[in-house]
Amino acid sequence: MSAPIATPWLTSQSDTDPRSATGRTLRWGIIATGGIARSVAQDLALLADAELHAVSSRGQATAEAFAAEYGVIKAYGDDDGVHGYERLLADESVDVVYVATPHAQHHRIVLAALKAGKHVLCEKAFTINAREAEELIRVARSGNLFLMEAVWSRFLPGMQRAFEIAASGELGDIHWVTADLGFPAPYSPTSRLWARQDGGGALLDISVYPLLWALGTLGFPQTVSAAGSVNDDGVDSQNALTLGYHHGAQAQLTSSLLAHGPRTATVAGSLGFLQSVGSINNPRELVVAQGWNERRTERFDVVGKGYAYELREVTRCIQQGIPESPVMPLEDSLNTMRLFDGVRAQLGVSYPNDSHG
Repeated sequence: MSAPIATPWLTSQSDTDPRSATGRTLRWGIIATGGIARSVAQDLALLADAELHAVSSRGQATAEAFAAEYGVIKAYGDDDGVHGYERLLADESVDVVYVATPHAQHHRIVLAALKAGKHVLCEKAFTINAREAEELIRVARSGNLFLMEAVWSRFLPGMQRAFEIAASGELGDIHWVTADLGFPAPYSPTSRLWARQDGGGALLDISVYPLLWALGTLGFPQTVSAAGSVNDDGVDSQNALTLGYHHGAQAQLTSSLLAHGPRTATVAGSLGFLQSVGSINNPRELVVAQGWNERRTERFDVVGKGYAYELREVTRCIQQGIPESPVMPLEDSLNTMRLFDGVRAQLGVSYPNDSHG
């Protein structure tokens, strides 16, 4: 019955310390100074072959404060009509940039970075829609530049082990997957999570995590049915996705900005199941069951905040001249954006970026 996924998404780096150097030192630029940029900067500093070279923000003072806190060499803010990120991209010393802006800015900034000859790690969601993703991928490939979506969970030890177990056949044929992620996010029309102009809503911000469990164990689906709640601003506050597969398997995924959830994932097969313990985007334990009675628990330590693993992959690929991560290929990011486009059409969610191009 089972149709194994095209790639088990397993990294060759799982048994190594992500802090250990794999080649020449890369000089990083960080675009934006929000919470995720701060977490990534802390983990970048753990890599032996990474230099925090530059950071940009709209305000020069903001960029300088970030640089002082995280040991970044240069700070670029907006100046005389030139955006801070444009000044950073003009810095010839920068090898690779990490883009941590709201979703709606990803296409514009990543495109500028690629045209400036920089390698790019871009925060998820990769873009607002598949059209934007297609253009970025085309430009990166034509310039032989590295580009990757920053789905950090994909590289974590617990997630990698879950993929490995599912691919090994230990659970038998995988028949169904469930996963949820939710928290009550305080509403503000200008908050990144809620602002329509920024690509706000549960789908683009957090649905990637429940989806990861289905994609990593069953692959991309043949059918997607979506239901959800859309607020008066036109963004989804909650969604439920049902994925269907030609070989009969299915997945139920829930994402919410309204309610607390258990944040669990279950992968169920004909011989047993596995279940995550702890948040599904950074599982610290997996419970693996065979039949009804035999169970074991596997536990995982995580270096830093957990971002070092994806940062190691980016670093290794650039050092070795690999333009695309085999663990997080661009085709997967494009197919995810196509899936999200289909979900948004069912929910009735559109963004200003959709009318561009």
